Amino acid sequence: MQTQVTISVTSHEDVTRLLLVPVGLPTPYQMPGQFEVSGGRLTLAGERMTGQMTALVTPEATDPIEVRYTFVDGGTGYPDVVFAPRINRFTRAAAELVEDARQIAAAERDGHAAIQALVNAAAEKFRYAHPEVRFNDGCEEIPYLSCGLTEGSCVDINTYLIASLRAAGFEAGYITGYFFPEEKNGFCEDMHCWVVTRHKGVVLEWDIAHHLKMGTRDVCCGLNPKPGDRVAVAHSMGLSFPELGIDCEKLIAEPAWIAPGGHLEKAEITIRRRLVDAVAAA
Repeated sequence: MQTQVTISVTSHEDVTRLLLVPVGLPTPYQMPGQFEVSGGRLTLAGERMTGQMTALVTPEATDPIEVRYTFVDGGTGYPDVVFAPRINRFTRAAAELVEDARQIAAAERDGHAAIQALVNAAAEKFRYAHPEVRFNDGCEEIPYLSCGLTEGSCVDINTYLIASLRAAGFEAGYITGYFFPEEKNGFCEDMHCWVVTRHKGVVLEWDIAHHLKMGTRDVCCGLNPKPGDRVAVAHSMGLSFPELGIDCEKLIAEPAWIAPGGHLEKAEITIRRRLVDAVAAA
């Protein structure tokens, strides 16, 4: 089976803007196959710390740009670089968070139980929402959330979880991509992210946000607790593209315009997906 994802990007009023687009990420379940762009000239740009390659698109006209991914079922697994810790303001845990995470992990019988306990602890601190101000905005490290419920999206929740897991000494990676809910028949509105852990060779995925959206904090490992399917396009936080003037951008996922000053600006996009039999596609 092949998963074909098409993203239509509305042209920017500034015709000189360039578009940054991740090209896809292998997972245990899928491999990126084809990547195509129409409506613009494509070159490649490399991220300094992770080695990820991204597409840099120069619009050719005022017509929309169309980005097309093809993912093939069956994958080689998450790249090792996904699990490599990189210290920056999006991953550095505050001292109180480090102490809390280590205490939670130390109370468990083994590493896998400790990972589950840290996931549960993160889930207990958040109420799913998209706040205008994120809990770590303006911070140079990820603060400890002591009591009460903090509003947070998948981005916020997984930022806290990654910091907790790494503070306790566990391998963990931050994955970005798209999730297509079963009820939306192949459409989604924006990116999604999830966390992957690796302990003693065992790789597990965690999606706290979807559990919260379903009304439960009883979080189990595995993808798609909420029915649907997903694709991965990039990984990690605090990404830099020196040649493009981009320094320590939180994440890449959706196509985004490179704004003056090296920041990424959200693009107006439409995302759709279709599943195609691999034999028929050939």
